Amino acid sequence: MKFESELSRRPHGLAGATSSKALSRVLGTVVGAIVSVILVPNLVNAPELLCLVVALWVGLCLYLSLLERSPRSYAFMLAGYTVALIGFPAVSDPGSIFDTALARVEEITLGIICATLVSTIVFPRSVAPAVAARVNNWLSDASRLSQDVLSARGAERVHRAQRLRLATDAVEIDALAGHLAYDRFADANAVSGLQALRLHMLMLLPLLSSITDRIAALGGRLGECSPQLPRLLDDLGRWLAADAGERQPADVLRAAIMSLRPKLDAHSSWDQVTAANLLIRLRELVDVSDDFRVLNRAIAVGKDVSGLRLAFLPEASIAPARHRDHGLALWSGAGAAFAILVCCAFWIGTGWVDGASAPMMAAIGCSFFAAQDHPAPSIRSFAWWSLASVAVVAIYLFAIIPAISTVEVLIAALAPSFILFGVLIARPRTNFIGMALAANSATLLALQSTYDADSASFTNAAIALLLGMAAAAVITRLARSVGAEWVARRLMKTSWATLALTAERRGKNDRARFAGLMLDRLGLLVQRFAVIPEVDRRDVDGLTQLRVGLNIIDLRRARHKLTPATLSAIDDMLDQLALACREHVSGPLPPELLRLIDVALAEALNEPEGGARDDALIGLIGIRRGLFPDVLAYQPQSPDPRNLAA
Repeated sequence: MKFESELSRRPHGLAGATSSKALSRVLGTVVGAIVSVILVPNLVNAPELLCLVVALWVGLCLYLSLLERSPRSYAFMLAGYTVALIGFPAVSDPGSIFDTALARVEEITLGIICATLVSTIVFPRSVAPAVAARVNNWLSDASRLSQDVLSARGAERVHRAQRLRLATDAVEIDALAGHLAYDRFADANAVSGLQALRLHMLMLLPLLSSITDRIAALGGRLGECSPQLPRLLDDLGRWLAADAGERQPADVLRAAIMSLRPKLDAHSSWDQVTAANLLIRLRELVDVSDDFRVLNRAIAVGKDVSGLRLAFLPEASIAPARHRDHGLALWSGAGAAFAILVCCAFWIGTGWVDGASAPMMAAIGCSFFAAQDHPAPSIRSFAWWSLASVAVVAIYLFAIIPAISTVEVLIAALAPSFILFGVLIARPRTNFIGMALAANSATLLALQSTYDADSASFTNAAIALLLGMAAAAVITRLARSVGAEWVARRLMKTSWATLALTAERRGKNDRARFAGLMLDRLGLLVQRFAVIPEVDRRDVDGLTQLRVGLNIIDLRRARHKLTPATLSAIDDMLDQLALACREHVSGPLPPELLRLIDVALAEALNEPEGGARDDALIGLIGIRRGLFPDVLAYQPQSPDPRNLAA
């Protein structure tokens, strides 16, 4: 599956990433400057209250930034620590706060404009080719996995690892694609085509996992269900591997799948029911794969995809959903506020004239690394490299700059160091080092129209800077000592709670939005896979929660067209499922839930043929296989629960 498109015919690079963050940075700086102008003059005579308000403001903005998880998060983060950057140094001269805030906005805006112009005009580097390459590789890997699943090549352990990698890549592609809207080199039709393609990517992974599970459930009995079924799997594998021009029409495969679907009733065996479910999923795989080809062709010629007739429609009108952990974000914001207050208490208590840099750097340190599981080591490393930047700036301020009298010579003198910092930032392995050196060096230089460097003030400011970073590291270490394992458990618990909520709701729901949310969480879990307990890893690498949730949605979509008896059985099962998911911590789910699933399955098999029964069977079989993969097969039975208890 090739993604040769308008995206890949544009200049290379990441201009969109720069532009997407530029507006957020400017907006955040402006908001922070306005808040500083409001707070400092009114609260300067009550320093304790001023410190409290600034600390709470930084904590609130950090909380909102962690919830956003997009380029817009920069606006919230900068709105927070900009108040600390402007407000704390201005308390000694509150009358100049407006000029200081205005200068800060002008400096930030000018720097962002220069960076944006360089990345889009001088060295135009579009983010589009990076997205195109990632999507192309993803589709190729997904195609190979599909062929391996259908031909039963490779161990299930290998398939699970491949699915996890594809899930992680899909989340990363989604984040990278978020910059395309700001990329002036990207074709608008190609961008909208990518969004449609992304929704299909979300649905392909749970679909492949379900097909793998159904084939494994049938095992060697696959041919007994239908002698033509193994041949159909081979034909479908060859169809997926073929180039677009050599493929037979998808309708041929759809007709073959339809001809093999067995007639089901209350006396149908578990193998017959599973085979019917497998065929429905194979039809969906054909639809998704055919849509990939249609979308790729449209994107390649720059065609608007909104008018295309697609076979698989995953409710694409809903915006992508992202996981938001309000508790962890609030805890991080509170930690930042506490670190600032500790530094402010030391500053006020000692009467340290140049101590404003301590709470200022505490705000920056806590904000920069709050999204990490273990922020303290990064803050500590940032402090050490800040110390290196202090040495660099000291050489400039007291050995080089005093002998300079023209701007041209100043630029030439600064260029070697900042070019080196830029090279370090551009390399992933040294990005952190370059960022620490560049940010702190530019801050400590504090270039003005006249030279007025003072060794005592510089030393005091440097000590306060390091003290602020040390306070941020220590307090963050105490407040955020939970680590990756705790975060992983919290993610798992949240996903079970989402399943419970999905089961409790009645009516329709958006499958694409749910898949986006659960895949987003899956991407976060994969990063912490090594610390997940062994008993819970199968739920993660088997996409259990994602598959079960989608099956619940399929089931709810069908419930209004079913008979009262079937509807009652399904509702009883969903209520028990919601209760079990809310109480679930680890290990198997209660046997009572399995019994209610089988009761609902028996009732659904009595339904007349049609889309409602298909959706009900898809949902019930998927839930049973997802939550109870190792139990005995379903046995045909009377739908009356009293007969089960006899």
